Amino acid sequence: MGKNSRSILMFVLLVLYGSGPALAGGLWLYEEATPDMGVGGAGRQAAGFDASTASGNPAAMTRLDRSQVEGGFMGLYVDSKFDVKNATHGNNGGGNAGYFSPAATLYYVHSVSPDLKLGLGVGSYFGLGVSYSNEWAGKYYVQSASFTTAAVNPTVAYRLAPWLSFGGGVSAVQAKLSERVAVNTLLEPGDGRLKYDASDVGYGYNLGVLFEMSPQTRLGITYVSQVNLDFKDEMRFKNLDGTILGAALNASGLLDAQLKINVNLPAQLAVGAYHALTDKLALVGTVNWQNWSRFGQPEISVADSNTVTDDLGYKDTYHAGIGVYYRVALPWLLMAGFGYDTSPTSSSSERSPVLPLGAAFRYAAGVQYDWSKDLSVGLAYTLIDAGSAKVNQSGGPLRGDLEGEYDTNIIHAFNVNFVYRF
Repeated sequence: MGKNSRSILMFVLLVLYGSGPALAGGLWLYEEATPDMGVGGAGRQAAGFDASTASGNPAAMTRLDRSQVEGGFMGLYVDSKFDVKNATHGNNGGGNAGYFSPAATLYYVHSVSPDLKLGLGVGSYFGLGVSYSNEWAGKYYVQSASFTTAAVNPTVAYRLAPWLSFGGGVSAVQAKLSERVAVNTLLEPGDGRLKYDASDVGYGYNLGVLFEMSPQTRLGITYVSQVNLDFKDEMRFKNLDGTILGAALNASGLLDAQLKINVNLPAQLAVGAYHALTDKLALVGTVNWQNWSRFGQPEISVADSNTVTDDLGYKDTYHAGIGVYYRVALPWLLMAGFGYDTSPTSSSSERSPVLPLGAAFRYAAGVQYDWSKDLSVGLAYTLIDAGSAKVNQSGGPLRGDLEGEYDTNIIHAFNVNFVYRF
């Protein structure tokens, strides 16, 4: 098969069957099995309350007076339902595209000296996915897709002066990308199917600095680097026997060809602040920038042909969050927070049913109980309202048109956590 013909067929596969846009299933998660989920992660860069700061801001580990471990369990439940306004292939909204996902985190900080700390974080900050019914109106765009990660992050921190600490670390991110999409065989009965599963390990780093202006006020700045991931797996087609498309793919050698997708998890720059108004009441806040425009330009190739950069039309996002800590009584600490994220897409024509997100609002609450001077336990909950994201896709003769909105688009996150000091 000539290079020009191969390129044309690759274009058909990627553009008409949506292999590229499925990468948009990734989502940056502020939610972890940590106490500060109760404030929506606000002030994470400056608080330095427990071992979870090993990744939140490694520089703030210098605030911990002794070694400690923090861990817990988190559950994520996505409730996302598509209301079809106009579609080529029926009016089936696909049911609830979300599902329940469990996760866990574990952090450890070892106090070498009052000024030198070593840390380790294990968890995930990027993921989620969607799963529609098989015969929904957008089945030729996606039937199911997921992007999951797990990261290991060793860190170190040192206090250079009473008011200044630095920290940093490296991270190894294990990622898995999975997608299933129906294939339109046009004049022939029944649909085909394309399935893709791939995993890779990427590496990055994180840096942090903490300014302690007074015992009541501190400011933290962190940077999390971009992580490059190279996914490689064969495209596994099904139910194409006896079809013209199946014969064409088989003749070209692309029926089980390897699909390579290069994607970059976004970099993040964040600034957080902590200020104690009284002995019982403290305010926290965070602003950040994330490089989603780079994430929205995956590089794709089929059967080692020329690489194509698929521009999903993403733009960089910004986040702002505020929160409050209130020591209602000696063993009890109450928390509440609010956050807002701008949308990585600016129009319904750019928004894929794989990532039905617009601007997101976060509402958080939590409680911690000091069981003893060594042990604290807590609960936290966050409601993420992703808005009535509108979709207006024109997919040509194979995928068809898909127009509608998500009249329910909510993520529920809850955790149980503990902090043990020794």
